[in-house]
Amino acid sequence: MSDPLVLIPARLAATRLPNKPLADIAGEPMIVHVWRRAVEAGIGPVAVATDAPEIAEVVTRAGGQAVMTRADHASGSDRIFEAVEKLDPEGRHDVVVNVQGDLPTVDPRAIAASISPLSDPQVDLATLVAVIGREEEKTNPNVVKMVGSQVSPGRFRALYFTRATAPYGDGPLYHHIGLYAYRRKALQRFVGLPPSPLELREKLEQLRALEASMRIDAVVVDDVPLGVDTPHDLERAREIIAARRIA
Repeated sequence: MSDPLVLIPARLAATRLPNKPLADIAGEPMIVHVWRRAVEAGIGPVAVATDAPEIAEVVTRAGGQAVMTRADHASGSDRIFEAVEKLDPEGRHDVVVNVQGDLPTVDPRAIAASISPLSDPQVDLATLVAVIGREEEKTNPNVVKMVGSQVSPGRFRALYFTRATAPYGDGPLYHHIGLYAYRRKALQRFVGLPPSPLELREKLEQLRALEASMRIDAVVVDDVPLGVDTPHDLERAREIIAARRIA
């Protein structure tokens, strides 16, 4: 693999938490915290892909790189594909890492771990999972589960993703973390595919890749980063980052 390109899609149109990427956490916008975590991963250049000049401005002011994209993208995957084509038209980077812009507490080591399955040429996409420890999360449809077959310690070949409690029977359940490392050709193919039936039914974009016979491998990490979707999540993120700074 060549050095990956890490892209963070961000937009202002969130309904539950308006202007979410600009929300203040410990004196800096949330998107800047995510950008810092991605830089700390140390796996390649990092840029924020956005359609909002306000987001581009705060990232640039912090010393980061922002690339402007169209406003009409249906998903973050579409946005990062436009961004990588703008940033790297020569195709130097053959891996694209998609880090969601609402993960200000993500561990940089988890971002770095996401690319390891792509050393296997059979793998098209890689992602992250963590063991579910809380009983209520096992039946929570907002906690997406990965059903997979173990290929080595700490790594699975994903067979399915679901909001249901699966697989059935004794054994651990795995919480899927929506951070992806794409082989660049796989990303191009993925964004060119129409939404698939299972994707539409489960409302899970990654099922489009599985239904198209693309291989997704998942790396097990220690915990699930906090995704900020609500004012309550934002307060929790502020508490977590404040505690880290004190420590």
